[in-house]
Amino acid sequence: MPTRSVGPHVQVYGDHALMVDVEGLADVHALAAALRLAPVPGVVDVVPAARTVLVLLDDRASVADLARVEDAVKVAWGSRSAVAQQGEGRLVEIPVVYDGEDLPDVAAWAGLTVAEVVARHSGREYVVAFGGFMPGFGYLTEVDPTIAAPRLATPRTRVPAGSVALAGDLTAVYPRATPGGWRLLGRTDVELFDVDRDPPALLTAGTRVRFREVDRLPGDVPLAGGAGVAAGGDRHSGGGDRHSGEGDGAPAGGAEVLATGPLALVEDEGRPGWASSGVGRSGAADQGALRLLNRLLANDDSAAALEVTLGGLVLQFHEWATIALAGATVSATIDGMAVGMQALLEVRPGAELRLGFAARGTRTYLGVRGGFDGTSVLGSRSSDVLAGLGPSPLRTGDRLAIGPRPARLPVVDLVAPRAEATGVVDLVVRRGVRDEWFDDDAWRDLLGATFEVSDASNRVGLRLSGPVVRRRSGELPSEGLVPGAIQVPPDGHPVLFLRDHPVTGGYPVIGVVPADALDVAAQLRPGDLLRFREAS
Repeated sequence: MPTRSVGPHVQVYGDHALMVDVEGLADVHALAAALRLAPVPGVVDVVPAARTVLVLLDDRASVADLARVEDAVKVAWGSRSAVAQQGEGRLVEIPVVYDGEDLPDVAAWAGLTVAEVVARHSGREYVVAFGGFMPGFGYLTEVDPTIAAPRLATPRTRVPAGSVALAGDLTAVYPRATPGGWRLLGRTDVELFDVDRDPPALLTAGTRVRFREVDRLPGDVPLAGGAGVAAGGDRHSGGGDRHSGEGDGAPAGGAEVLATGPLALVEDEGRPGWASSGVGRSGAADQGALRLLNRLLANDDSAAALEVTLGGLVLQFHEWATIALAGATVSATIDGMAVGMQALLEVRPGAELRLGFAARGTRTYLGVRGGFDGTSVLGSRSSDVLAGLGPSPLRTGDRLAIGPRPARLPVVDLVAPRAEATGVVDLVVRRGVRDEWFDDDAWRDLLGATFEVSDASNRVGLRLSGPVVRRRSGELPSEGLVPGAIQVPPDGHPVLFLRDHPVTGGYPVIGVVPADALDVAAQLRPGDLLRFREAS
């Protein structure tokens, strides 16, 4: 008697997402394809992973919308067989020079020669299970178990772009240079991620892949005396654009950066809709502060502002402009005259804006009427520090363009300041989607503890030190993540993900901080104390 596939298990995940658990990778790909073929209103992305499909809704989604989309998921589940019968994924062939420094170790682990390892790696067809880790990174399954050597005990601080690597039953190609613990087998020059391509990721879920052994790549340089070839330089695609500078034909107006402080970035609402290509939404860490600025300035919600970490920014304006400040409170002057937060401020050509350093909070936002203009990457001007997409961090001498002023006029010139968190900060949290990894004691431990924000925190997330949250041992298959997810690694020290979080992760999520509370979390700095309080 034929076996029947068990139906999907659907759970609400945070404010605006559903996590769908299925039996295996074939069901993952079929359900994700069915949802894409029949788009559901309000759904902005579908993220396949090892055994789950994450369905992301837009920010306006209500409880009723979540229920409606859950019904649509069940309908798509019923049609997945017909979708699967439409054929296999496309085939991508990747040329590889097999000269990786870990080849001898893999051969020794497998009890084979290097040539036999190469033959087994290049002699079969792989399938992209899912994306994540970074834009364009695809996890490929169907590795020959004979060569499935585990990842390195100590990760490398730098893996070159284009590295073809192996980690147990998975293989992959690194789209850009990054730290990594996979074993290096070789290298390729295939462009895995290109923001001008549709989709930007070459290797999306369901794509079939073959590796073809070659002696050299087009960019290789022959060594003297026939001693082999030297690999070409690293490639990087998809962002890091410099802002206009004085020497490259920059416009006469706008604003010039005289000092940046520790970190200053261009940020807007973010780039939803690209998680299936390994690109997270990103955007302003404190979305509430950005929205307040744009409403005060009568900008469109999509207007970009500057996110200034801890203060210290100095700008000189080269045109008349209306500006405002929000977020972490800093002292500020225009041409030496003190000005306030969350108020409309007029600057003349030649005026100099100086921000002091924040006594509390982390991120101050500077908005301008018309928004800061610049090159859009995948529909957003946001800088994503994890993915390396969008504008580079500001540097002294950069020139910032200002966009066209909106037709509507501001209706107020000052709003009351938002209360700043002091003492131990309480953050609302809802249970996550992996209760089976935690017992009731772990949930009580999370709610009863006071945690400290560690020095290793940034826009990606807050690493928390303090009491250990106990979890089940083992390894969770990678699955999609949402902003506000609280992941618990094996050491038991939680990580609260912020706006530049990875698209997928392999540690269980015990809870999710909702969007409003996440804005509060984005203003915490190393040394700040926090507690989690269960949502009513």
